[in-house]
Amino acid sequence: MPALPACLLEPLWDQLAALLPVLEEFAVGHPLGCRSPGDLVSDGFQGRPAHLLQEFRRNAFNVQVGQTLLGETGRIRVWEIRLAPGERVPAHRHVLDYFWTAITGGRSRQHTDEGPTREVEYHPGENRHFSFRPGQYLLHDLENTGPTPLVFTTVEFKDSPNAPLPLGS
Repeated sequence: MPALPACLLEPLWDQLAALLPVLEEFAVGHPLGCRSPGDLVSDGFQGRPAHLLQEFRRNAFNVQVGQTLLGETGRIRVWEIRLAPGERVPAHRHVLDYFWTAITGGRSRQHTDEGPTREVEYHPGENRHFSFRPGQYLLHDLENTGPTPLVFTTVEFKDSPNAPLPLGS
């Protein structure tokens, strides 16, 4: 899908932002930066295969936080993640404040570079907001562990405390 021009994306963003509920800011001190992080499966790197550890090292600065970049302006990047059952998005780094919205419900497994692995359940329309202080980041992957497709829209804010890293890093 081609990227939307800024003249179309900015008014859409303003309309979407007006519809979103005002939520408390979530601290990144929690591995997933959210208040309802799901079930802790492991608290370290136990059972994590070598190929996954290598992927996290290799992708330490991968800032492609979705599969498809739907649009980008001077203020935002809008991504789509669409995972079939069993499909996963490789490790990627979040440095910008962002939120995601679940378009469909389902379950995922997420590993972080700090060690914890969690299984999380999502409901259609659910959203979570993440904020980062200077120098903070979140490095994680995402695997669809449910029986149906899992779809998210993620919006990153380029005016965050951390400068945007170039795509393709």
